[in-house]
Amino acid sequence: MNIRIPKSFTVGLLLFLLSPKLGNPGEMSLWAAESPQAQIRTGLMQGIEKGFDLDERGASAELLKAVETDKENPLGYALLALSKLFFYEMSFDLKKRDREQDSILRLVSEALARGENRLEKDPRDGGAFFSMAVAQLVKVRLDITRKNYFSALQGAQKTREFLEKAKELEPENFDIAFALGLLDYHIGHLPGLTRFLSSLFVSARDPQKGLQDLKIAAQKGYFFKDLAKAELLSAYVNFEKQPDRALPLARELNERYPHNYNILFALASVLSELGRSEEAFSVAREVEGGIKSGAPPFRPELWPRHSQLLGKIYFDKGEYAQASEYFNRTLQDHSPYNARVRAWALVRLGMIHDVRKERNLAEEYYRKALDTEGGEGAAQVAARQYLNTPYSSPHRK
Repeated sequence: MNIRIPKSFTVGLLLFLLSPKLGNPGEMSLWAAESPQAQIRTGLMQGIEKGFDLDERGASAELLKAVETDKENPLGYALLALSKLFFYEMSFDLKKRDREQDSILRLVSEALARGENRLEKDPRDGGAFFSMAVAQLVKVRLDITRKNYFSALQGAQKTREFLEKAKELEPENFDIAFALGLLDYHIGHLPGLTRFLSSLFVSARDPQKGLQDLKIAAQKGYFFKDLAKAELLSAYVNFEKQPDRALPLARELNERYPHNYNILFALASVLSELGRSEEAFSVAREVEGGIKSGAPPFRPELWPRHSQLLGKIYFDKGEYAQASEYFNRTLQDHSPYNARVRAWALVRLGMIHDVRKERNLAEEYYRKALDTEGGEGAAQVAARQYLNTPYSSPHRK
């Protein structure tokens, strides 16, 4: 399935920040009536929610307002950096991506500096450790993007240290469980050498422990509650092969964040996995209508992803000729931002050749998927799996 949220262990980070409308007068008056600490918490949460509905300007406005309320609070800078990272990852404008890196790193530095200042005053400030962990995660993600893998692994080690200290000092902060779960779960799914190196720096644990932490965050978290649900949605489909558990999460997130096309793609894919093709086609038509309308956040750059989705639905129905047509249509797009979409199309074309007992052709497509620059994620994990063991089609009624 193609849920466009993963890259290595930061799968969940990519789907982070997406939600509702920019502050209306009622929200503003509520802000004014709250204490400064409550204002910050409200503003940060509103920013996260606006991000989860793909409202980039609204998210930035709310998070900046929270930062301005208390310029010495490291969490505001950390969450603003995380928000910018999400939209950086989602951006179709390559020039904007280049410009945003410096801005994100400045926010990371501000968060780390303010966290250190708070720890000088109070070495048992769990909130400071948590804020620094979030900021460090953002830097790790950028290091991976720039292929600074050694720096990324060192950063992951620091992140875990900060999180463990935060958990010791603030055991009631269940957002910590999300970040720990993200690290623990995805380290177990990294390929060979990277997993070995990660274990040296981060002490990889049982991925099931990571999954359990994600469940705790999804139930009890505050800032990262919906992010944990999105990560569980991805885990259940891409790695656990439990689409029945993914479906309620996809429906819930779609209801809360109807403008988030990532969730629509995920919902259609889950329905397809469960053999509910007519419902999947219905969601795909909703995506198609959004792209045709041009209403933000929908963009024409989503057409290749839509073709890949249709190919996926036909593939799950066992209609391989029709599926191949859509997968090949996906491959006509060569843009960097659709690299993971192309990787999935290549993997599924390989799977079709495996079903047809054309092993040499299947292996050729799996290798092409692994060679796709920027295609890291669940698709390449699947490509390695099917290179070792040929794909076998499940029997569908």
